[in-house]
Amino acid sequence: MSEPTKIYVTYNEVHKMCQESASKILDTLKPTLIIAIGGGGFIPARILRTFLKKPGSPNIPIQAIGLSLYETLGGDGPIEEPGTKVTRTQWIDTSSLESASLIGKNILIVDEVDDTRTTLDYAIKELQKDVDKAAAQSGRSGEETKFSIFVLHNKDKPKKGHLDEKIVPPNRYLAAVTVEDVWICYPWEAPDIDEHDRLAATTSNKSLNGS
Repeated sequence: MSEPTKIYVTYNEVHKMCQESASKILDTLKPTLIIAIGGGGFIPARILRTFLKKPGSPNIPIQAIGLSLYETLGGDGPIEEPGTKVTRTQWIDTSSLESASLIGKNILIVDEVDDTRTTLDYAIKELQKDVDKAAAQSGRSGEETKFSIFVLHNKDKPKKGHLDEKIVPPNRYLAAVTVEDVWICYPWEAPDIDEHDRLAATTSNKSLNGS
């Protein structure tokens, strides 16, 4: 198996992508709760929260879920490819939320990349089940919960996962950048950040802007 084309993204680039996307998110998605998909969604979610904060208003709360779809292949390098089954490693304890539920919120799900869309599909369907169960138990079925998605990169490729028509692009979905089907190396995965930044500076990143 040949090694896929690799593109290296720096922390500065991630920071700027979140900053540049924040105004669109505030204008169109209006989140009241952020749910980060770990581990790739943690850092973008935290950076994004800084730029989503309105003066005089509290920070938007961040909750976390852990989902794994990628599996490491054999060989010497840390090459991975999409798996076929989502593994839930961490989930939300809704009792920790101020309202003790997800009901009636504008929930922004944050991840680093939309590859096959399987993880995003799973996350929204499972969270919707939690909402429906809580609404039935509390008698609050009339309160609408809206899910939306933000990713740093959307890969321009056929998707295995399917999103509700209310969410699918360009509705309640925002990708900072749409890219070719390349392997994106994020800085939080780098064993040597100096080497990672060197590779980012010397490797052509044309695929990151779709050119």
